[in-house]
Amino acid sequence: MIFRKGQKVEIYRKSDDEAWQDYMDQYIGLHGIITDPDSTKNDPDALIEVSLDEKGTHRFPQDCLRVLED
Repeated sequence: MIFRKGQKVEIYRKSDDEAWQDYMDQYIGLHGIITDPDSTKNDPDALIEVSLDEKGTHRFPQDCLRVLED
């Protein structure tokens, strides 16, 4: 899946990626907006920057994100 800036996403599960840290478990189930999809690379292993509702901006592996429909 290609992520785009401004898309609404959910952190819907724990990632299998080595970049996932234990503290990220607290963000599972939260929604946010993609602020930096790293679209210049379109690398499926690249982290995606997401601004979470009231939780700040964080970088997440792509396999834990799903796009929410408007």
